[in-house]
Amino acid sequence: MAKVFKKTSGNGSLCLYLGKRDFVDHVESVDSVDGVLKIDPSDLNGRKVWVQLACAFRYGKDDLDVIGVSFRKDIWIKRIQMYPFEGTKPPNTPMQEALLKKAGDQGHPFTFDVNLNLCVCLSIEKNNQGRPSFVSLPVLSQIPIHLPCSVSLQPAPEDAGKPCGVDYEVKAYIANEADSIDEKVEKKDTCRLIIRKIQYAPNEITAGPKADLNKQFMTADKPIHLEASMEKELYYHGDPIPIKVKVNNETSKVVKKVKISIYQITDVLLYSADKYHKCVLNEEFGDQINANSTFEKEYSVTPLLANNKEKRGLALDGKLKDEDTNLASSTILQPDMDKQIQGVIVSYKIKVTLVMGGGLLGSLTLSDITVELPLVLMSPKPAEVTDINLE
Repeated sequence: MAKVFKKTSGNGSLCLYLGKRDFVDHVESVDSVDGVLKIDPSDLNGRKVWVQLACAFRYGKDDLDVIGVSFRKDIWIKRIQMYPFEGTKPPNTPMQEALLKKAGDQGHPFTFDVNLNLCVCLSIEKNNQGRPSFVSLPVLSQIPIHLPCSVSLQPAPEDAGKPCGVDYEVKAYIANEADSIDEKVEKKDTCRLIIRKIQYAPNEITAGPKADLNKQFMTADKPIHLEASMEKELYYHGDPIPIKVKVNNETSKVVKKVKISIYQITDVLLYSADKYHKCVLNEEFGDQINANSTFEKEYSVTPLLANNKEKRGLALDGKLKDEDTNLASSTILQPDMDKQIQGVIVSYKIKVTLVMGGGLLGSLTLSDITVELPLVLMSPKPAEVTDINLE
């Protein structure tokens, strides 16, 4: 049974119905966003009704200007006039047919195709005070665009308001004009639902990465060799990640323990090129590797959001409500994508470190040995839901 998502305006004239709040980026195409808007024309007083889909980037609090800019900026926006309707209506989708039964005679279907549409791009320039400011570029039409996936930056426990990040919103509203700077649309004349653009792991998974390093110490004639590898590069959120570690220690030094860390790297491209490195996993294993010996072992680690709830600025997959998300999925970039319009780009790396025992001269003669492996974290593609029951 599918769930109906419904939001009613404060004046009761509009009621927005969606059959789902996740739409999928299949790389080659993106799901259309379809729904139904119930309109009671008795209280419009000659005004019109629009529904819009917007992809927006939020940075900073709405009520606090800490860095000179506090804002929400539209990356992409499209509007459809619903009442009186103008244009040609496309055929109803099965989801819309089911929603129309729920909305009744006053229901009006709408569909947004985000594959070929209008997009507003943003570029960054410095103002006279050296602070970044946003400039809208010319509107582009009929060009396939790769909009970013939903992502939010985890706020601190004491932070209030909506989190920073990229989100999508379907909003219906009553106004005289679609977008007039001289007209203020009252809150009671609007209803809105946040939706998510998500990307699932590809069906084809490439072979895993391998990294190795020979380290020569000042006081040793022979090196120590570290090799780390994985069977595949892509893993699903919540699944254990096996990492094979091989060591050939030809020195007279002792490895005290093995440490494995996973870092999330978040590039915030739409504002000042901020970059955040957050450790989402740090585990130490007490395996000692003696001098002139070899060692081989497979370790299993699992990065989880549950263990990182207090880390401010951690990137999460876009949230619709509390406890419905996970660590942000890795951003998959195609060769023709404009990186800047992605807003937030997320990647991961694994660090495997041999922690060395102290020498006679301490850190002057010994240092830890580290190799890095790339990691892709994503969600598996779910089974298709074909049964739509809105009763």
